[in-house]
This record gives sequence, structure tokens and C-alpha cells, in this order.
Amino acid sequence: MEQERIEVPPKHPDDLPLSILEVGCSGKFELITEPAKKNGYIFPLATLPHGLPPFALDLITEAEQRFLSDPSLLPLHHFENSQKVWPREVCVDSLYHVDITPVHSTLKVERNQTTGELLGYKEVLLDDMGLSIKNSLSLQRPPGPPSQSVRGSSTNYPFWPGGMDEPSLDTIKSKGEFEESIDFEKDLLTVPPGWKRGMDFKKREHKVTSGLLNLTNLIGTMDDFNLGGSSDEEDEKKAKTTETKRPLHRTNSLEDLVLQELKVTPQPERSEQKEEGSVPEKEQWAVPVDISTPVDDFYKRIPDPAFKWPFEPDVFQKQAILRLETHDSVFVAAHTSAGKTVVAEYAIALSQKHLTRTIYTSPIKALSNQKFRDFKNTFKDVGLLTGDVQLHPEAACLIMTTEILRSMLYNGSDVIRDLEWVIFDEVHYVNDAERGVVWEEVLIMLPDHVNLILLSATVPNTLEFADWIGRIKKKKIYVISTMKRPVPLEHHLYTGNSQKTQNELFLLLDAQGNFLTKAYYAAVEAKKERSSKHSQSFGAKQPVYYGGSSQDKSVWLSLIDMLRKKDSLPIVAFTFSRNRCDENANMLTTVDLTSTVEKSEIHIFFQKCISRLKGTDRELPQVLQMVELLKRGIGVHHSGILPILKEVIEMLFTRGLVKILFATETFAMGVNMPARTVVFDTIRKHDGTNFRDLTPGEYIQMAGRAGRRGLDTTGMVIILCKSGVHEMADLHKMMLGKPTLLQSQFRLTYTMILNLLRVEALRVEDMMKRSFSEFHTRKDAKIYEQQIQELSKKLSSMDEVECIGQLSDLEHYYNTVRELLYTRDALQKSIMESTSAVKTLSVGRVLVVKNQRHKNALGVILQVCTDSSNRSFTTLVLSESRQEETGKDVEESPVAPTPDYLLANKLFFPEGPCGHVVEKLTAKDIGSITVKTLRINADKIIDDYKKRQIPRFRNDPPGPSVTTATQELLRLVEAHPDGIAGMDPIGDLQLKDLDLVDSYTRARRLEDSLSAFTCIHSPRFSTEYTRMHERMMIKDELERLRFLVSDRSLMLLPEYEQRVNVLKALKYIDESCAVQLKGRVACEISNHELIVTEMVFENVLTDLQPEEIVALLSCLVFQQKTQVEPELNEVLRKGIERIRGVAERIATLQRECSLRESVEDYVEQFKFGLVEVVYEWARGLPFAEITRLTDVQEGIIVRCIQRLNETCRDVRNAARIIGDPTLNAKMEQASNLIKRDIVFAASLYTQ
Repeated sequence: MEQERIEVPPKHPDDLPLSILEVGCSGKFELITEPAKKNGYIFPLATLPHGLPPFALDLITEAEQRFLSDPSLLPLHHFENSQKVWPREVCVDSLYHVDITPVHSTLKVERNQTTGELLGYKEVLLDDMGLSIKNSLSLQRPPGPPSQSVRGSSTNYPFWPGGMDEPSLDTIKSKGEFEESIDFEKDLLTVPPGWKRGMDFKKREHKVTSGLLNLTNLIGTMDDFNLGGSSDEEDEKKAKTTETKRPLHRTNSLEDLVLQELKVTPQPERSEQKEEGSVPEKEQWAVPVDISTPVDDFYKRIPDPAFKWPFEPDVFQKQAILRLETHDSVFVAAHTSAGKTVVAEYAIALSQKHLTRTIYTSPIKALSNQKFRDFKNTFKDVGLLTGDVQLHPEAACLIMTTEILRSMLYNGSDVIRDLEWVIFDEVHYVNDAERGVVWEEVLIMLPDHVNLILLSATVPNTLEFADWIGRIKKKKIYVISTMKRPVPLEHHLYTGNSQKTQNELFLLLDAQGNFLTKAYYAAVEAKKERSSKHSQSFGAKQPVYYGGSSQDKSVWLSLIDMLRKKDSLPIVAFTFSRNRCDENANMLTTVDLTSTVEKSEIHIFFQKCISRLKGTDRELPQVLQMVELLKRGIGVHHSGILPILKEVIEMLFTRGLVKILFATETFAMGVNMPARTVVFDTIRKHDGTNFRDLTPGEYIQMAGRAGRRGLDTTGMVIILCKSGVHEMADLHKMMLGKPTLLQSQFRLTYTMILNLLRVEALRVEDMMKRSFSEFHTRKDAKIYEQQIQELSKKLSSMDEVECIGQLSDLEHYYNTVRELLYTRDALQKSIMESTSAVKTLSVGRVLVVKNQRHKNALGVILQVCTDSSNRSFTTLVLSESRQEETGKDVEESPVAPTPDYLLANKLFFPEGPCGHVVEKLTAKDIGSITVKTLRINADKIIDDYKKRQIPRFRNDPPGPSVTTATQELLRLVEAHPDGIAGMDPIGDLQLKDLDLVDSYTRARRLEDSLSAFTCIHSPRFSTEYTRMHERMMIKDELERLRFLVSDRSLMLLPEYEQRVNVLKALKYIDESCAVQLKGRVACEISNHELIVTEMVFENVLTDLQPEEIVALLSCLVFQQKTQVEPELNEVLRKGIERIRGVAERIATLQRECSLRESVEDYVEQFKFGLVEVVYEWARGLPFAEITRLTDVQEGIIVRCIQRLNETCRDVRNAARIIGDPTLNAKMEQASNLIKRDIVFAASLYTQ
């Protein structure tokens, strides 16, 4: 029987039982054959006792074990789909998990320093053990969990802010809450309380009068005699002290010895005296860099640059790069399109070279997306973090908005550890009233190892701003500022509105910065001529044109036609209204600026971009309308346009396919998309409160978009004159005026306060001190401290005032006199500001004048001048005739005033011939208003006096009107030498103000009490009073200086205390300002933290459906007014009422705690115009249908819903902290409901 031959397939090489055996450790190998064991392990492949290092199983065995046979990876409940089920063994111990305690000590080897011999071991304690992200601000703490590495957590501590002196752990422990820190060198008292003198521990040189023996000094000199032999040790000591001791001068007599001592007594050096008494120089942290000379040795100093460009960098760019190479912080201020991004690119390349990280912050999300696209193409390793997008968070360069960076700093993100540079783009955005505070918070909170790069448009106070940053970070900031514009601008006025007048373009400001007034008047004439023809044609009563759609259309048509002929396309037309942008674009129905090829390219690109959208979203009216406009080369860019359409328009504009773009101001913010021409539809805008002209900074930011570097020699800027030519002064100020100063918008927020209060080592007062708003008062703090030390020394060296015997009430008398003088000044000021006194102070009223030139001199009012700031009174005042000639001041008041002097009202009477002067007096020069009036010819007196001020008429006698008035005043003085009755503020002026009446009563009471003091009868009264006055003046100055360097001088301190009271009342913090559960929840909320926290804790949201919750939360992100009343169901109406009730309760509490915001303003900021829209969107309605429910534009709806997703995340985190799983699940569901379709379409820049 023939056996069948079985064909066996050849074995795979991996299946062959071949292996290599390592023999010993010399590198010899043997080939062996041994079948593999069943469990996949092969016998040890080495002859060494411990075998080879551990190795991984082969992939097949590992896959079987992990995914097919491991019970822990099999499903618990849905086991019916599993092929095999293993019973689980209960292991209770696995529930217990304790982190391993770090070792707090280590062993240190002790060796002989000379021989290296091992002497023993010593246990030493390790520093920084037990640190964690929950208890330490140090960079030495271990990193947190990977899930928190980017965004951090609200329970983490931030890293210690740079510029603040970091306290050690021992210091924090040793200082109790009420413990006073004592300096044992400076703060110890030397004079016991109640004593006149105390101990003086200072070493003083002995002063000896010539001709007298100073025995003390002589005995001290005798110490230098060597009276015998000494030991070796004494010889060594003597040798060491030889340099410090003066040698003994030999002499024949004691008198000669004393004279020699007097001659060689060392005098303190003048330089030391000067240093002690001099005021320290002001620290200069901002260093201006000279960019006027070229950097010839740039490539010698940086032979291997981290980044290279295809062009040669400008001088200012090279200077900035040199500073980056030395790890210095820079502030670059330059015009738009000057090339500030080059500095940012080099910093990113430098950090990649150093294997560190860079964060690039921008003020707006759209700019972040564009920068992500640009830097991604250049550097590859780039990530993006915004409110709803997180791409490549592990990248070396992260791009984000400034709010995200602030959150990362407060939450202790581990990204900060590796950070080398933070680039702040558009720093002038710090002037933004709403968000400017974020820039200041970030700059203050950044750790010390992070360097700063600040990029800004040209602003006047760059040095001041850089000095502030350098002062708070304690590092030099190099300021590189250039006014040079790569493409100079030419500014024109355009008055044309038809085919005939389309060339009426007048150059107003040329490329050299010359303002051409002739062109301005030519434009005015052209406009006036047309207006007169218009009135001749249609009658004189025809109203002047102030704008209309038909006239607008003719203006735009003529302008576009003229610019097209001049090859001045593309155009960016800035219009400060979204509706006007749409209207201008839609009325240009006859304009077609693209070729057939361009139309095809636009169509293909547009369809490719919107292909990711759902079918119904592609048919949205705005999408269809925009594609028609774009095909004709017209684009519209404002916040009402859908984000994806805005990005399409920006990309087409960059390619040169959009020829005219109607845009609002936001297009000029940082986006590097220059055009050939910029047109201003108007130069007036509405800033939220009223209409105003553009500021120079706003104008130059937008005008700077004109001129493409490398393509255009000049950029053309055109201002349309539709209703008339603008005022020349307004145009000159706008074009040539200084840009807006960088100003602090720092304000306290509850989030900031809670984030700082939860960290014991950080104080809100320190944040306020370092704000830009406090910069001017805090920059001289070191000088104030030096002055405090000097004044304290001076005060301690002064003799005490003797207050015994008759002088026992001297201090009380001094305080009474000071209070009386202060009360009189305040009373007089109140009287002069009252309406009754203003009516009384008319021409002819007799006054008692008290100032430096006159002491109780009578005067009569000649003229009353009222300007915007204060009132002044031209007055004829009696004086000595010699005083009239010399103009000298009267003798000053005595330092030690007696009651007779204080109560005396004796009028001034000239000793010789009576003189007079005519002076302009202010309210503070008037001592009192008398009840007397005179009939005078005021105009003649003024004219006569002015005439006699001319040199050739100076010796003329006064006119009869002057003489009469002078004689009348002199007669009054003679009749009332002890003073004329003044107008009683209560009886005559009928003043009823409570404070004024109280001051008047107090002044009378103080005057009556003066005569009862005994100190005034002491013969030493004047001397001791003067001494007390000097001491009090120094004490007052000390108190003022100490106030300036203390927290009490902070402008925002009262508001901080008010906000803390609000938080205590709401139980966010306890009485000791420790953050409670509600405070921890509020730290999770990024917007409107108080009302969201209260809603969570009062269960306003828990019982609602997810779509209802998200609809009601829309009031937190929607800020616009709408004319359409939403149709809401009963549940939503009740929800709105509850939210308004919570808001009203919070606002009322804030008012009770003295905060200024009114209840109505606080409640009205929550607008419910989008509740219905969001509710229907969450229920699944298509976007095309929800746009019909409101008059709010599509782009704003999308932005609100996107921000609403961030709010949902905040509320979800809040629910997690308080342990509310129901609300947590509902917020997760609500977030998923709104995240769909066109609203959350990915940005084109991130694809």
C-alpha cells in the first residue's frame, strides 16, 4: 500500500527553533536549536549566572495575554458577547492606595579632605521634601498628574510670581498672624518711655579743645605701650592689629602728645557723609536701545543664528535678536507691518534650539488661529489652546489667548516649568477697558525664569510701561522703538461722487509727514462748488445732503472706478457699523472686479471650504450671498459674519482675489493682511456710549494696513467726504496727534481675589501694589524708605519738649491751634464754594484779604472772572506805598501763635502814605466777606491801574476813581480798627449744610478754649512751642511717607475690602479669609462667577432639562440688544425670573457693602435675547431655522454658542466639586447637544 505524501508548507522564519547563545561576556555567540516552550518563554540565552536583561514577549503572545485571556480587560456586564468568562476574585486590599512617602533624608559620605580616606557616614535631611502641587509654589515641587499638565487645576498652587521676594518655610512658620517683625538692629528703643534721654551706643570721636589735657584720650593712648615681652600668640595678635592701630608718637612732654593727638584725629570722609545723607538714585529698569546705527558685527556676535530669513533683518530686528541671545526681555514698539513678527519667530526658534517652550499670546481667538497656521508652516512643532480647541498641547510653541495663559498661571500648569519666552502680541490692547486687566495679571503672575517679549504698535509711553514691567519683575527690559514705516503712507481726501468728479482726490498728508493745507482748502472749495450748483438746480431751500444709499452708491462707484484705473486695488474699506458694511457691499451690484480665471479659482476654493458643512448649512442665506459677492471680488468682514466665512474671506484676500473688502475695526487688529489702499467711510465711530472721532492710535492702526512691503512704494489712505469736508483741526489731530498712552485698566475681580486668597503666601495687596495703576505711587518706594530712615534718625536726635509745670498742657494747646487753623480753612473753603457766597461776591463788595502779601488788608472787588476751573476776583487792596513799589511779602506769621494773635482781627493800617495794588485773588486769598459795599467805577480803576503799569506812566498819580476808592477803604479801617463784621455763614448767608454748621460751631468752641491754657503764660512758651512744631512737622512727614509705602495708600484697597465683605456675606470665605467650598466652586468659573455659583448652590438648574439649562445660561455670554421678543415656555420664563432674582440679591448685597455698581446695571447686564434661539438649537433645529427666530446676526449667534460651551464646562466642573452627579451629567449632555454642525465647524487655519 502506497503512502500518500503530505505537502507541509515551509515554516516561517519566526517559527524556526533557532536562537543565539551568548557565551560568557566576551562577545562570543553559538547557534543553537531548541523548540520554544509552551508559555512562549525560551530557556536563558546566556551562560552568565543572571542571564540577559529582561526582554519583552513576542507580540503574538503579548496580544493573546492582554486582549484575549486577561480577565481584567473583559467586560463586566455585557459578557454574553464574550467567548469565555472567568469568575472574578474579590480583592479588598486593592481598594487601599497610599502614595509612597518620599525619603526625607539621605546618607552623606565623610572623607578626609587630604587623603580621601573614608571616615564614616552621616544622615542629612533633604530640602523641599513633602512638596506637592497642593501645598507649594516652588518649582522644586514634583509635577502633577499628566491630565493636569497643560491647563492645571483650580486646587493647584500657582508658581511663585517673579519679582516678589519668596519667603522660606521657616519664615512663614515663625511669623504669626499678629506677630510684629522686629529688626534688632534698627527697631530697638534707646530712650525709655517718659524719659528725656536714653542710652547712646554709637561710637563717637572725642573732641578736645586746644590747650586742655584730654585724660580719657591720653589713657586710651597709653594702651599702646608695650610694657614687656610677650608670648608667640600675643606676637601674632599684635601683628594682625598693627594695621588698625595708630603708632605712638614719641614726644618729650604731655602737652606735645595732646597736640599731636589733635592733629591726627581722623575726620569722617566727605564721601561717606554724602552717601549717608543723599537720596538714592531712581532705579531705571527700562533701557532704550539705539537703532540709529547699523549692527555691523551682527553675524560675528551670532555666528550660528537659531533662525534665518530669506531677507536681511532691519536694524531694530537685529538689536532685538541680540538681546534674545543674551536671554533678556524686550519691548518692541513699531508700526503695523514693520516686521515685529520676526522677533517672535526668532524667540520660537531659540526655544526649540534650547529644548524649552514658548507661549505666544494674542488678544483675540481669530488671531490665534491665524498665527497657528503661520507658525505651523514655519516651525511644525506648534500647538493651539483656545476655549474650545486644544491641538498639540505637548508642542514646543503654544499659541493661546491671554485669558488661557492667566488661567494656566493661577492653576499651576506644569507647562510653565519649561517656559523660556512669553510673547505678548498687540500689547496696546492693555488699554481695553474690559479685558486689559488680564494682561496686567499675567505679567505680574509669570515666574522669574520666564523672559518677556512685548510687541506693540507705537505708543508714547513705551519706556514708562517697560519700566513698570521691569520694576515688578526685577529685570531689565530693553525697549526697541522705531517710527520708521517700511511703506510710507499718503493720506488723501476724496470729494468725488460721479463720473465727472471721480478724480477729485486731494493729497492732505504726504509720505514725509507734511500737512498740506492748500489741498484741504481745495477739497473744501470743490465740495462747496458742488453744493452751490445743487442749490441752484433744485432751489435754495433744498436740504444739504448728509448721506443716503443712492449718493453712497455713486461715491463708491466713482472711487472704485478711479482706483481701478490707477491700479490701486485691493482696497480695505473701514466702516464702523456691521449693517453699513453689508449695505455698502450689497449696493455694488454692477461692480465686477475679477477675471474669469479668478472667478473659477474663487468658486473652487469656496466650495472646498464649505464642503465640510452639512447640506442645509451650505444653503444658508449668508453663505449664498457671500459666494456671489466674492465671485465679483467683494468681501465683507465683521463679527456678524459666520466664522468659517470670515476665514474664507481672509484667505482669498491674502491670495489677492478679494479686490475690495468692507471691514470693521477688528480686521486691523494684528492680522497681517495689507492692501494697496485703505478707505475710511467715515472718521466717526460709536464707542458704546456716544459718537466720537477716531483717536490717532485707532486711525494709524487701520491706516497702517495700506502698503504692501516689497510691492508698493507708498500706501494710499483715503478719507471719504460725503456730507462735507471734515474740520482741519480734527484731521490734523487724528493724523499727526500722539497715539493713546498705555493706561492701566486694572480692576479687582472676585476670581482674582479668590485665586489669591486660597494661597496663603500670596496677598491680593501685593497684586494691587504691582499693578500699572499703582506704578507712579510705588516707583519711588525705595526713596521714601530712605527718607523715613533719615527722618527717624533726625527725630531721635532732637531734644524732647519739656511739658512740665506751666507747660504741662503745651501739647494739648498745640493740637488745639492746629485743629482751629484747619477748621477755619475748611470753613472758609465751604463758604466760598456756596451759592450764597458766589452771589455776594460781586463788584463793590469789601473783603478782608489774607495771603503772603497782605495781612488783614481791606480790598474791594472790581471784577469777577469765571472760567472752567475756578473763579478769580480782580480786587483793589490797600497796602504800604513802598510795598506797592517793591511788591515784597508781609512778615510771616509767628511760629508760636498766642491766643491774642489767633483771635485778633485788627485790620491793616498803613504806617506811612497809603498805597494800593490791584491783584487777582482766588477763594483761598479771601479771609472774610464783610457786610460793607462801596459804590465804585470798577472799569476806570482797572484801566487807570493798567496804564500806570506801563514804564513811561509809572510815576503818574492815581486817577480820581482810584483815589476815591482808596480813601473809602481807609475810612472804613479808621472806623473799625479792630475788624469789620463779616457775614455770618448761618445768619447772613443762610447756609444750612450740616458739615458747615458743625465746622462753624467747632471753630467758635476752639476759640473760646484758648484762653484757659496755662502754657501761654510760661516764659519758655515760644521756645518749647517752636521745638514741638519742628518735631510735629517731622512726625507728620514720617506718617505721610509711611502711609505711601504701606498698603493703606492703595487706591483699590477700599474696593478690595468691600468685595471681601461681599464674599464673606455669601460664605465664599470665612472670617479669617480662608476659601470655603463656594469659593472653590467660584474659582472654576471663568465668567460671572458669583451668579453661576449661586445658581448651582440654589439648585436653579438641577431640576431643568439639559436644553433648558443651556438656554438660560446664554444670558451669561450674550451682550447685545435685540428688538425681537423671544417666545418662551413657562419653564424658561420661571427660570429667567429665578436668575434675575439671584442677580438682584447679589447686586443688593454689593450695594450694602458700598460697591458703586447699581442694582439695575448689574441685573441688566444679563440679556435673555438668545434664550429661544439656543433652546431650539439644543433641541436639534437646523441653523437656517434658528436664524429666523431673531434679528441677531449669524456670526454673533455662533460666537455666543461657542462661548456657551465653555460655560457648560465650568458648571460641570462646579457640579463635580460639590458632588452633584445629576447636574454633572446634564451639563455634559447639554454640551453635546450644542456641539454640532456649522456652529462648531473646525477652523480652516487648523486644518
